[in-house]
Amino acid sequence: MNRIAQVFETLEYGPAPEAPDQALDWLDSHGRAFGHFIGGKWTKPANTFTTDNPATGEILAQISAADAGDVDKAVKAARKALKEWSALSGFERGRYLYAIARALQKHARLFAVLETLDNGKPIRESRDLDIPLAARHFYHHAGWAPLIDTQFPSHVPYGVCGQIIPWNFPLLMLAWKIAPALAAGNTVVLKPAEFTSLTALLFAEICERIGLPKGVVNIVTGAGETGEAMVSHDDIDKIAFTGSTEVGKAIRSVTAGTGKGLSLELGGKSPYVVFEDADIDSAIEGLVDAIWFNQGQVCCAGSRLLVQESIKELFIARLKRRMATLRLGDPMDKAVDIGAMVAPVQVERVRDLMQRGAAEGATIYEPDGEVPSVGCFVKPALVTNVSPANSLVSEEIFGPVLVAMSFRTPEEAVALANNTRYGLAATVWTENVNLALDIAPKLKAGVVWVNGTNNFDAAVGFGGYKESGFGREGGREGMAAYLKPVWMKDLKPAPAEPKRSDRATNPLDAEHLDRTAKMYIGGKQARPDSGYSRPVLGENGAFVGEVGEGNRKDIRNAVEVARKALGWGTTAAHTRAQILYYLAENLDARRTEFAERIKAQTGADGAAEVAATVARVFVCAGWADKYDGAVHSPPMRAIAAAMVEPLGVLGIVAPPELPLLGTLSLVAPAIAMGNPVVVVPSATAPLSVTDLYQVLDTSDVPAGVVNIVTGDPAVLGKVLAEHDGVDGLWAFASQETSTAFEKASIGNLKQTWTSRGLAYDLMDAQRYGAEFWLARATQVKNVWVPYGA
Repeated sequence: MNRIAQVFETLEYGPAPEAPDQALDWLDSHGRAFGHFIGGKWTKPANTFTTDNPATGEILAQISAADAGDVDKAVKAARKALKEWSALSGFERGRYLYAIARALQKHARLFAVLETLDNGKPIRESRDLDIPLAARHFYHHAGWAPLIDTQFPSHVPYGVCGQIIPWNFPLLMLAWKIAPALAAGNTVVLKPAEFTSLTALLFAEICERIGLPKGVVNIVTGAGETGEAMVSHDDIDKIAFTGSTEVGKAIRSVTAGTGKGLSLELGGKSPYVVFEDADIDSAIEGLVDAIWFNQGQVCCAGSRLLVQESIKELFIARLKRRMATLRLGDPMDKAVDIGAMVAPVQVERVRDLMQRGAAEGATIYEPDGEVPSVGCFVKPALVTNVSPANSLVSEEIFGPVLVAMSFRTPEEAVALANNTRYGLAATVWTENVNLALDIAPKLKAGVVWVNGTNNFDAAVGFGGYKESGFGREGGREGMAAYLKPVWMKDLKPAPAEPKRSDRATNPLDAEHLDRTAKMYIGGKQARPDSGYSRPVLGENGAFVGEVGEGNRKDIRNAVEVARKALGWGTTAAHTRAQILYYLAENLDARRTEFAERIKAQTGADGAAEVAATVARVFVCAGWADKYDGAVHSPPMRAIAAAMVEPLGVLGIVAPPELPLLGTLSLVAPAIAMGNPVVVVPSATAPLSVTDLYQVLDTSDVPAGVVNIVTGDPAVLGKVLAEHDGVDGLWAFASQETSTAFEKASIGNLKQTWTSRGLAYDLMDAQRYGAEFWLARATQVKNVWVPYGA
């Protein structure tokens, strides 16, 4: 049999190596040693460490490790460049972004080869996916730059942005962060991962060659210490981080109370759900892409296979046959499917996790075949016979390891899929469009792919829920992450709270009062768990009333019923709007009573505050069915539906002043967007909020949607911040208390907004109106749906 006939008979692949010559020549042109790119100039290499080819172990170059002094120089260069860069017109900034995109396309093969040499991913992935998508991001954001003024009116750039990127998609992560930052008018200090700095340094040279103004982009290299210096630097206005959840939590702790903008794109344990009516062969090909793309070193990797029980055996058998055909080897070979992992430490981590999972009872399957004797290679693995408690099911492995479980019903599939602390992405395979569009909104993930996986585009936002972080990259929401309202620049410290009389607060000194306002939990009035009350004093020190002294158990009870009310988020927006209109109407009918209560507590004429509150609730009712998403058309045969979803249970610590308006300015937009809330009213004037019980009852607000716990805001707010059942926290508090709340929120990485002791004039409806809060009460889920035969 001749050779051609043999090839057709066996379908074996021959080697198809990519030439590394140009990439090596570029390294040689720099003497294989690199300094930092600061202020448009290259520093001399110093304090260097090696970057290696993970497939061969060969040293590629020496990279400099930046210390705090280097970071400070880079930040100063970025600050110096900020004024002129942000003053350029959007058109002018867009031209620079366009020039970068063109340069990336022109040198795409050089970037692809260098990426594969440095990272170990197969060359066809670098060549066909990473580099083209990086260029796409610069093209897309070149188009955003001139639209900023009209699409984001009264917004300004944050300023100097510190950006820290991981090693799994070095150039693509750089593009995701630098492109929107520059389009918005920010300047950047970026730190690539220590394992994979080379394409970032090549990008710096591109910036130099296209004439980007000096200091607009600064690249400093190094390990964790360099990142720490960036995060803690006082003159950085925003931090954007992609990496592990553990490091993300550490960054959240360091930035707490500083007022820095923060975007976190963290770990994942994404479900890959296959229903019995799915096209099995297509689902398996998608699964190969979901888990073995980039050796499984993908934050959104479909690492948890959930397959319907009726097809489980057939699916697993076909999957094993497909695994046997995956080619593991030299990533520079264009016919290789699985390349090298990034470093020996990552190989050891994956192997240790697999050993732990096996010790817990898991069965691990690996296809036959040799593993290269040199380099960081790990075979693709399939894990079965596991429960949800197994380490391989619960922990992010970040390697080519797939864990399989089965389900019987769609409800069980959703429960298993959401049984994780992460929420980055999910995949659904079914030929039933009704089933797909029923399941997708129920999955707690920032991205859901239907009959596909790993679809990305610059026009479509990407980011997670829960401990996968917050913020989005790409799309309108990714653009918004690099802008802030212009009025934030002018905020002043809030005046000190007026002191009440020093009159003794003997608990028996209740004078003529014969009742105490209770808590409001689950649609019912409830006595405080503590059994104690706290007096409410008027401006002159006279007793006005008493409220319960709430504690941790009261917050627990309120959060518990709020979580039972999460179905409020799936109630039709029109219905939510009607209830809010009714609430405004009923409040308006009792405006005199509420105005008198405000005056009794604060001494101020409450009529204007009540009128502003009615108007504020009315406006939020109007927004309830209008603040919605969009349908994106990425450059492929698919649509991406951007669905605006509530955060979940929101904790709200109301401002001490404007007790009625301050509380409902936060509660109304939160519930308009579908969030149940747990509210801690003003400590000095809580009766304006406890008086709302009857208004809520008569306005058809469902039980558990609004819960009110009175007491010390600093104490109760910290309990809300710590509670894993709370998905977001808004708090008006001092700088010190705000910092404590933000630090306490780290456990489940809930989204927070705190006033940090700054003055917000909530009577100013134009400045601090509903839209500011609507954005903070929601998150965007993008559901990708393919179309066409």
